[in-house]
Amino acid sequence: MKTRITELLGIRYPIIQGGMQWVGRAELASAVSNAGGLGILTALTQPTPDDLRREIERTRTMTDKPFGVNLTILPAVKPPPYAEYVQAIIDSGVKIVETAGNSPKDFIAALKEHGVKIVHKCTSVRHALSAERNGVDAVSVDGFECAGHPGEDDVPGLVLLPVAARKLRIPIIASGGIADGRGMAAALALGAEGINMGTRFCVTKEAPIHDNIKQALVEATERDTKLMFRTLHNTARVFRNAISEEVVATENRPGGCEFEDVRPLVAGARGRAALESGEVHNGVVSAGQCIGLIDDIPTCAELLERMVRECREHLDRARGWMD
Repeated sequence: MKTRITELLGIRYPIIQGGMQWVGRAELASAVSNAGGLGILTALTQPTPDDLRREIERTRTMTDKPFGVNLTILPAVKPPPYAEYVQAIIDSGVKIVETAGNSPKDFIAALKEHGVKIVHKCTSVRHALSAERNGVDAVSVDGFECAGHPGEDDVPGLVLLPVAARKLRIPIIASGGIADGRGMAAALALGAEGINMGTRFCVTKEAPIHDNIKQALVEATERDTKLMFRTLHNTARVFRNAISEEVVATENRPGGCEFEDVRPLVAGARGRAALESGEVHNGVVSAGQCIGLIDDIPTCAELLERMVRECREHLDRARGWMD
């Protein structure tokens, strides 16, 4: 397959693994890259910039293909040392960065100076246009179906992607709601030149997640996600489990709630422990609505080959209706 995204990133297939907290590690990133896509390490999964340097080197022992690093920039009372993580990426010779959260404009010049391609993930067209003006190379447009933070506009990909395609000049990557070749074909038809998947890659053999979590996602339907933090204006789509149910119940109680009321339930360390122990109902587990499309646990290589084959079949099928 050949699109502006495959050319920009030097990959065989325009399929990118999402940057996922606790999940975007060397084992998964290298497997996706070896399969012909773009694997992504999640910078903030690593406790320090030096830990990120070591994880990048560990990834290089597993693949000689391109891979990138995700850096999610969020406001915080004590923010991580973002500039030091950026320097670690540059020093390690990584040439692809996926940014998310707040605007990456403070780091674009330094990354560009060292030949790093920047893909910025957005949940709205207005933010995508801002990223384009700031000089990023591509944008990943995240629809309301996605896992994690879909923004507050609630616009699904079927509308968001073609609007973005009309207004942007740089290439677009479709993110959110995609888990098979049919979804990939639809994304390409809507104007995207690549796709980004998080939840689907969580349910692969190489994902560093307990099998109990993977099996729970296989057995789930498209109705088994929950929107938390709606009342706090920081919406997050996660797997429907005891924790997410309790968070939403707390938000909906008379008088509402503050973040401090749910902090112990949603602590990152607790979520990481659940992913590693397999205790499905003991921590937040991010998941998009595409869990309704997932019914097996393939290797990354099996998944990508199947998706590309299915994508071609569905595009050919649609073209056949025009004869």
